[in-house]
Amino acid sequence: MNPKGKSILFDRQKLLLALLDAIGGRIANLDFQKLLFLYCQRSVATAVYEFVPYKFGAFSFTSYADRRTLVERGFLADDDKQWVLTEKGRQDVMLAHEVEHNLKGFARKYNILRGDALVAETYRCFPYYAIHSEIVESVLRGDSVSQKRIEDVRPRPQKKKLFTIGYEGRSLENYLNELIRAGVDILCDVRKNALSRKYGFSKVTLSKSCEGVGIRYVHMPELGIASEQRQALNTQADYEELFDKYKRDNLPQQHRALEKIRDWVDSGQRVALTCYERFPQQCHRHCIAEALEMAFGQNFMAKHL
Repeated sequence: MNPKGKSILFDRQKLLLALLDAIGGRIANLDFQKLLFLYCQRSVATAVYEFVPYKFGAFSFTSYADRRTLVERGFLADDDKQWVLTEKGRQDVMLAHEVEHNLKGFARKYNILRGDALVAETYRCFPYYAIHSEIVESVLRGDSVSQKRIEDVRPRPQKKKLFTIGYEGRSLENYLNELIRAGVDILCDVRKNALSRKYGFSKVTLSKSCEGVGIRYVHMPELGIASEQRQALNTQADYEELFDKYKRDNLPQQHRALEKIRDWVDSGQRVALTCYERFPQQCHRHCIAEALEMAFGQNFMAKHL
């Protein structure tokens, strides 16, 4: 609580409450998610949530993490089927006048849309987010043009079969979209301990999120580097010294793990090696990629996402 007795919230959490208030304070889960998506797409200045193409279209994992927080703190009712604003939630939120004005205008425009009509609007306007939808045919029945647009934006298989990616500086949704657009089939987590203080990147959450967008998650801790060895890395020379030791002492013992990755790629799977650091030259995943290329040839040259 701040000195005036108001609870301190992130701006994005305030936006959730204010949007919910603007559309009447109570709405079904799917409808709210689609309205939040449209608002974030239409209002560039306040596009605080990112989305992925999910089972029923655009979905923000982060918004649901915030929802759990808001329920715990009494701003939202504990209801599995709908978003319900409590009196505390209505009284405790104050947004800038311009944002409040935008929300009211948005509510007036979209409040008549609910259910399949609302979902269809998001699919027609933003077809990429419908590529994993399980309800495209029913929602867009008879609209062959919109269905074709969805097919046209579906990522196509790339020639490259091996990728690397770090999650530093990325939201979970941004990270997943990179994988989806690259056509990744298997995310291979090469952290020693798959834990993170950053939302979405601990093993259980990341695994479930990947599964939801059609990507298999596999953790290979044997390819990781112990956290105590990663302390005091201040210069690129420090990183290089660590990686030289890793290539000398660890990788030669990991034939089985490397062969498993080779088998995935040889079977036609597109594999992404992942760890924390954004830049591959500051992460041991580039050592793994180089070892695969040296052992199994040019087809294993990695693209860094």
